[in-house]
Amino acid sequence: MNGIACKEDLYQFFEHNDQNINKFHFSEVSQICKDKPCQLGVDEAGRGPVLGPMVYGITYAPLSQKQLLVDLGCADSKSLTEKKREEIFNNICKHKDNIGWAIEVISPNVIANNMYRRTKISLNEISMMSAINLIQGAIKAGVNVTEIYVDTVGKPESYQIRLESVFPNVKITVAKKADATYPIVSAASIYAKVSRDHAIRAWRFREGEGIKTEYGSGYPTDPVTKNWLSANVDQVFGFPQLVRFSWSTAEQILESKALTIEWEETEKTSNDQKILKFFVNLPTKSSNIHTKKHRFFTERCLSNTTIL
Repeated sequence: MNGIACKEDLYQFFEHNDQNINKFHFSEVSQICKDKPCQLGVDEAGRGPVLGPMVYGITYAPLSQKQLLVDLGCADSKSLTEKKREEIFNNICKHKDNIGWAIEVISPNVIANNMYRRTKISLNEISMMSAINLIQGAIKAGVNVTEIYVDTVGKPESYQIRLESVFPNVKITVAKKADATYPIVSAASIYAKVSRDHAIRAWRFREGEGIKTEYGSGYPTDPVTKNWLSANVDQVFGFPQLVRFSWSTAEQILESKALTIEWEETEKTSNDQKILKFFVNLPTKSSNIHTKKHRFFTERCLSNTTIL
């Protein structure tokens, strides 16, 4: 499936999604958004839940169409009912000549893996990179972006400086509660929220057919969500891929219900150890001295070879 013409297309879009990787969708850019200076808003949905993806969304429209967003009822998605959000989603889609949008669906698997890396990538960093990639994608597609409005993660001042270094010729505003202040950000929050809701509904559990989908809001403080997590933890494999393993709520349940794993102890090394320590000087041809291999090679059954 290539396009999303209305919210009814979202389920099919997510149903065929590889849930292990991030997924992008960009609407077709209208000619007016290429010719006229445009404002672009950025917001997300699903930052806090322990279940499901986080979705970043952008919307863009000509500066001359600011009132259109107000007339369509664009407001902070959290202040709207689900029915109203979906209604506004479809109404924006009907104005595709004046308003464009894009989303990135960030897999819970990707979130957890990044936060478990040896060099940890925080959720704030994941969020900022998603916003930057979406903006760059819109500009590359031809959108004439002259103003950017972003609902902040972390300190607005630091975030704004970073965006200004990437987009030096664009007016940028990063603010708290931008989704309640700027209609273009409100529209982005609606696209992000409605898309995430459908991503959750269309989720296919690869771990088995018997997994129930009554998991509440997905937030760590929700008793229904906690009960679902406790009921769906495997002692060996942990949780279904819907779960963000790196959240403390999930970690605590794993510690109490999953099997303990003993990892092989690694040889302690100093920070200034050099790789040459693992090698020895070869004896001369006339020498009968047998040189003992380093335990690194013997433990791994590695031997010398003369052919590359």
